[in-house]
Amino acid sequence: MEKNALVIGATGLVGRELVQLLTEENNYSTVTVLTRRKSFEHPLIKEVVVDFSNLAAYREEFTADDVFCCIGTTIKKAGSQAEMKKIDLEYPAEIARLAYEMGAKQLLAISAIGADKNSKIFYSKLKGEFEIQLRDIGYPSITILRPSLLLGNRNEFRLGEKLSSYLLPPLHFLLVGGLRKYRGIKASSVAAAMSKLARKNKIGTYILESDEIEKAS
Repeated sequence: MEKNALVIGATGLVGRELVQLLTEENNYSTVTVLTRRKSFEHPLIKEVVVDFSNLAAYREEFTADDVFCCIGTTIKKAGSQAEMKKIDLEYPAEIARLAYEMGAKQLLAISAIGADKNSKIFYSKLKGEFEIQLRDIGYPSITILRPSLLLGNRNEFRLGEKLSSYLLPPLHFLLVGGLRKYRGIKASSVAAAMSKLARKNKIGTYILESDEIEKAS
């Protein structure tokens, strides 16, 4: 059976890698990507330029079998915690819900290490709330990935991540046992894991920490 994919956050670090994989592997007849401006040219890609403040208007465009959520930002780029919450939680949760109502059965989403709705840290709390909202939608198959520091070439410069990407890898040998999940992970590995896990179509809810994502890739 030919399947269709929907990718949220297709222009981000993991999203770009994932879209490339999905088109190369040719397991989907259509890969729908949601963007703010025209960004892709490929025969398998259906690009939908959307107004994220009016997502319900694009409901028919969210028809897919598998939904991949790779969206994410920073407070600096978003401008405030309220705007970051819209981008990292409200928009993807609404798209996932609309896609589910249009018939999607499988959801794979990137959260973050330390996600916890009860955390006093804004980012960790936000990601914890994000996970709960996704799980409450009703998808029969949900896979939540919690990567540590994402390694790769971003279109934007993030000083903290850039410094960490230089400093942490040489210290990876110290992060063993239960600390392995704190090792940095390549965006390409996260994308590969998402693609492979989607092909398994496992029923249930699964949460993978960073070291488990690496193994799945």
